[in-house]
Amino acid sequence: MSTAAVARRPRSQLGPALVMIAPAALGFLVFYLYPTLRGAYLSLTEYNVLGSPVFVGLRNYVDMVQDDVFWNAVRVTLLYVVLNIGFQTVLAVGLAVLMHRLTKSVLIRGSLLLPYLIANVVVALLWYWMLDYSIGIVNAVIDAVGLPQVAFFGDETWTVATIAGVNTWRHLGYTALLVFAGLQMIPASVYEAAAVDGAGEWRTFWRITLPLLRPVLVLVLVITVTGAFQVFDTVAVTTGGGPGNASRVLQLYIYEQAFARGHFGYASAMSVVLFLILAGAAFAQMRLLRAGESDLT
Repeated sequence: MSTAAVARRPRSQLGPALVMIAPAALGFLVFYLYPTLRGAYLSLTEYNVLGSPVFVGLRNYVDMVQDDVFWNAVRVTLLYVVLNIGFQTVLAVGLAVLMHRLTKSVLIRGSLLLPYLIANVVVALLWYWMLDYSIGIVNAVIDAVGLPQVAFFGDETWTVATIAGVNTWRHLGYTALLVFAGLQMIPASVYEAAAVDGAGEWRTFWRITLPLLRPVLVLVLVITVTGAFQVFDTVAVTTGGGPGNASRVLQLYIYEQAFARGHFGYASAMSVVLFLILAGAAFAQMRLLRAGESDLT
């Protein structure tokens, strides 16, 4: 083989590629894979920070099945997810469509992100004070118009819905911008053809916009559902799981078992179950909503 042919041979990109992905791969191994495997192992043990793990097999999972508080936490979490995702998705799609059809202002888009940039704890405290039964401005307005005041965080009927509403307010702008990005990918010629055919706004939305948004909506749903199942800080700051167990979500119960009672093995078992629920929910959403397909041809 001639020297010129050797010189023209392309260099292997394997080495530089490994160097580039090494930091991310190391972070994944240290902060994701190892803790996941460690948690799965601890779920089969009785463990606290003062001693070594003692293998107990599936006892933690048996105790979990018989734990009424655990099942109540699952029920409360599912109720929160349904309310939060329902409110957030419908409002985000509507807001994104309004932005897409009525305005392209960068200032408006940026302002929608402001609540998302505020820490969850700050948002929770802000709404906790505003919705307070005695001194909250919302109840002051309700009382001024002659309606009975509402204990938003103190009434079992309102607690979960109120927490869902608070987190919807915080995440709405971010979710709407994700949907708006999907709307930007739909060619204007599709809407022009629909207008020529005499389709109105409502029919255009149901027959064109929504089907073409499906891949983006799947992504949005996977992200928001995963986040909703892991709600913790808003509940911890506002209700602490009360009144009674009315707002004790699964993440809060896991935290209490691990750090308040020292039952790290049992908490790890519940974490494994939560992980399986999230994985199953994501897989089901992607399969049922055909995430890998698009109606845009």
